[in-house]
Amino acid sequence: ESFIELKTRLTTAPVLALPDDSGNFVIYSDASQQGLGCVLIQHGRVIAYASRQLKKHELNYPVHDLELAAVVFALKIWRHYLYGETCQIFTDHKSLKYLFTQKELNLRQRRWLELIKDYDCTIEHHPGRANVVADALSRKSSGSVAYLRGRYLPLMVEMRKLRIGLDMDNQGALLATLHVRLVLVERILAAQSQDPLICTLRVEVANGDRTDCSIRNDGALMV
Repeated sequence: ESFIELKTRLTTAPVLALPDDSGNFVIYSDASQQGLGCVLIQHGRVIAYASRQLKKHELNYPVHDLELAAVVFALKIWRHYLYGETCQIFTDHKSLKYLFTQKELNLRQRRWLELIKDYDCTIEHHPGRANVVADALSRKSSGSVAYLRGRYLPLMVEMRKLRIGLDMDNQGALLATLHVRLVLVERILAAQSQDPLICTLRVEVANGDRTDCSIRNDGALMV
């Protein structure tokens, strides 16, 4: 039920929400041989998406270190949200769940573990097939759209549900920008639609009677 609720919230507008000071953040992270991807969520609402390609030296990392790198990547870029707050991190790499109790760690893992300990967070396992968003963000296309349709059709279906598009350039298919609208904009539009004065101004602007105001592409009245 929790996954169905999360999926519903991810696929209905508005997509991005503004964080509050109540904490209780959730991160879904994933890594592939192409890149790292993660999603920041609070109270079931998406706060931010992030992804990046692997650096040259990271291409030789084992799977365990790649998945851990995705966790560290998320903690670093969202430090201003997460530091001092409670946070749950979900990954599809089950062994990371036992990171804090593992005795044999290499130098890189030990360094990352010290960074993770700065945060009030726990790491939990989440099956890869249910971690669609972070999985999509961590994977770069490998060829043309036709190739993707043939090999990654289920992934493309889920991407389409999440309103993620594929654009073409000279190097093949690329993951397009996520089309999102902030909750604040939605609130402003809703409030303006209930204000009689704003409604009157909107009509006057549309008729060309007012030049000191303008209407944005999203319908918001700017004074």
